[in-house]
Amino acid sequence: MTLKLKTTLAAIALSMTTGATAQAANIVETAVGDERFSTLVAAVQAAGLAETLSGPGPFTVYAPVNDAFAALPEGTVETLLQPENKGQLTDILLYHVDDRKLAASDFPSGSNYFKPVLASERLCISASSGGVKISDGTGEMANVIIADIMTDNGVIHVIDKVLLPGTRPACH
Repeated sequence: MTLKLKTTLAAIALSMTTGATAQAANIVETAVGDERFSTLVAAVQAAGLAETLSGPGPFTVYAPVNDAFAALPEGTVETLLQPENKGQLTDILLYHVDDRKLAASDFPSGSNYFKPVLASERLCISASSGGVKISDGTGEMANVIIADIMTDNGVIHVIDKVLLPGTRPACH
């Protein structure tokens, strides 16, 4: 990631914290306060979703860490952050959001489908003693590396891959 992009991401994250009140942190405030989510925060801001994800919810957000965005093909993040790609960026981000509050204990053992907000495809979430895995629309698997970061409007599950829409995945 270029220095210019990192500087822009940091500036966006800093601007989002201005004016935060002393109440419990919502999903956006929690993400802003965690350096591992600076790319996600910049993307949420660029897509115009910060206000929505700061709202009453409930939401479950499968939040990719910066390394997950860095693993995308070179130039992908920069391209998605351009204003003319706002629709595509919004679709990808909303693919990471469920309009329910789902703690890790809410995922029954085995494989189950969950439909993200405003997405035609469903995520396949597999829970086992080995942890929680999410199969996206491309059939690739993301691991939940930190579960159950509780916020006042939902829950964040930290994942190691950016989930991408595609054809409907088969549960494994």
